[in-house]
Amino acid sequence: MNKIFNNTEVAFALKSKNELNRAYFLFKMIANQWLVKIGTSLTNFALKLHLPVEGIIRATVFDHFCGGTNEQDCLSVVDKMYTKGVSSVLDYSVEGKEEEAQFDAALEMTLKTVEFAKERKAIPFAVFKPTGLGRLDLYTKIGEKQQLTNEEVAEWNSVVARFELICKTAHEKDVALLVDGEESWMQDAADELVTNMMRKYNKEKAIVFNTLQMYRWDRLDYLKSLHEIAKTENFHIGMKLVRGAYMEKEHKRAAEKGYPTPICKSKEATDENYDAAVKYMMEHIDRMAIFAGTHNEESSYLLMDLMQKNNISKNDSKIWFGQLYGMSDNISYNLAANGYNNAKYLPFGPVRDVMPYLIRRAQENTSVAGQTNRELDLIGTERKRRSQN
Repeated sequence: MNKIFNNTEVAFALKSKNELNRAYFLFKMIANQWLVKIGTSLTNFALKLHLPVEGIIRATVFDHFCGGTNEQDCLSVVDKMYTKGVSSVLDYSVEGKEEEAQFDAALEMTLKTVEFAKERKAIPFAVFKPTGLGRLDLYTKIGEKQQLTNEEVAEWNSVVARFELICKTAHEKDVALLVDGEESWMQDAADELVTNMMRKYNKEKAIVFNTLQMYRWDRLDYLKSLHEIAKTENFHIGMKLVRGAYMEKEHKRAAEKGYPTPICKSKEATDENYDAAVKYMMEHIDRMAIFAGTHNEESSYLLMDLMQKNNISKNDSKIWFGQLYGMSDNISYNLAANGYNNAKYLPFGPVRDVMPYLIRRAQENTSVAGQTNRELDLIGTERKRRSQN
């Protein structure tokens, strides 16, 4: 397999000198665990006191990792990336809400992004988080088969109705729909809901995609059991494969409640689990569709190699690669330049409301030192290349 991810000229073609310098500064900061910890605490403190820090956040970390404060803001970024063949997934990244009115607002925003995807070739997917449509604690009670109050039954019916409306709309408009994965203790309820949506709307092809967080050691078995259900009931499986985003929370809760951690014992075990899921899905690609959400170059090469060995065209609609906006441009833009389907998750939302997402991004990059160092090496290489030209 030809190694393509070292081409920094392609990777950073859209970045100005100032944007490249800002990226280098940000990843230098993120590489320092102490700075991330202090910065996170100070940012949360300032936002709680309503201090005027949003301008500083917007000019630095927000603009690097987010497309804008609303969906219209994102369109210039969408169009710019698409000039290089990189598509976008508009991700309304407002988290941690608790009120019905806020869930209804997220519903309306998701429906709007489905419409955006219908109208624009550059936006091939819509996406939403299950906890954008209902309380995390409610998902947890459902997943743990706890008795619900009458009020909670009505509340859950509203969650189901929101899921149903989004998936039905996506099916009618022929827009593929990604449902994000979240904490393990709420995921059983979300999995059941998404599977029911697959039963209804994935009869002819994968419209509804669930997410498998492969740092969980049980997810490959879950995929295989879902496949048996799909074969019996005759529907297609869409899956976004990721490594995972809640590791510290997962370990902490498992320790507090005295159950085995759901996370794989090591980074190597997680990598093996992820690649095993890729291989399994490729073995059954006739009834599956893959959105490989990864910043891992070796896993990307693996999927590319499997496509080549199985004579699957680079732009086959069943196989997409995806990365987060602001990260791994060397993967995204080089894949697109070589003819593969690639999409960037493009988060958006009010600065204050998107801060939990941004803080998680910083914490994840800090905990995966190799990723941050790789970003710095690539940006450094491109700065040097430009200075010599």
